Amino acid sequence: MTEATALRVRVYVPDVWDIMRLDADADWTVAQLKSQALARATGRQLPASEYIVKFRGARIFDESQRLSDLDVPDRASMIVLPARRQPVR
Repeated sequence: MTEATALRVRVYVPDVWDIMRLDADADWTVAQLKSQALARATGRQLPASEYIVKFRGARIFDESQRLSDLDVPDRASMIVLPARRQPVR
């Protein structure tokens, strides 16, 4: 069995206008990364189903994929966005 590769991932969360720097394992799923980023950015558990993840400009539809499956390199950038557009006032 091989040891999981540690990754330093930058996750931009526009809801709080901040970039989270997460120490992740290559075996993490995209869903795990999204949950960690949202919790750290907001300080509370948000419904992850209301957010999407983009990597290299494309939406990741299957969030059960591991970061290693997507060939996410160390120091990669990802973005967590609301799944629905937010109204502008």
